[in-house]
Amino acid sequence: MKRKSLRTIALRSFSLLVVLAAARQAEAQDAKVPYPSMAPLDQYLMERNAEIALARSAAPESISQDAEVMVLGRHGYETAVKGKNGFVCVVQRSWAAGIDDPEFWNPKLRAPICFNPPGARSCLPLLIKRTELVLAARSKAQIFEDIQAALDKKKLPTMESGAMGYMMSKQGYLSDRDGHWHPHLMFFVPLTEPASWGAGLPGSPVVVAFTDTLERLTVFLIPVAKWSDGTAASVDEH
Repeated sequence: MKRKSLRTIALRSFSLLVVLAAARQAEAQDAKVPYPSMAPLDQYLMERNAEIALARSAAPESISQDAEVMVLGRHGYETAVKGKNGFVCVVQRSWAAGIDDPEFWNPKLRAPICFNPPGARSCLPLLIKRTELVLAARSKAQIFEDIQAALDKKKLPTMESGAMGYMMSKQGYLSDRDGHWHPHLMFFVPLTEPASWGAGLPGSPVVVAFTDTLERLTVFLIPVAKWSDGTAASVDEH
């Protein structure tokens, strides 16, 4: 009887060790992925007027004052201010990032961008579609599968020539690593080799480029000297 009790205790102890080991492994995995899943929606939302102001800060006032402004609501992006010049200013959330980005679900991320007319017609629909899928509780994999299917069926526009966006806001928060980074312009083109723009070469103003094969475009980032309010940006700005 005593031997049976000892065996029962040993089995229970072993089971506890297995559970603890699994818990530690899960904790270690979570530590590697700081934002493993979507946070409650309220953490991504903003007060409406504050979001309008933040969206407008993406571009100089001469552009943003007559731009359309969209804000994020509980059912997706909606027009808050009608525009006159064909530009559209919006605050991107974390799910605008690539599928493998560790901050894909970071609720702190706020990335103001003001698209020019070609960008508003061809880039903005991708952001709106992604957001609809996020709010429909689709997984990351499902989101990108649905985007691919929509592109294949031509339910989303192809990238227009001249599509670009202003990202010159001091108030933006682009990632935990970079904060508001540096004021810059973004150029969106159909898939191409970054080398064709001289991206990343010593002395090249095209400091960053990345290819998004899922959405079939290449994005080039060109830093500029001033923030949207006209103040100078430090060369060491991050």
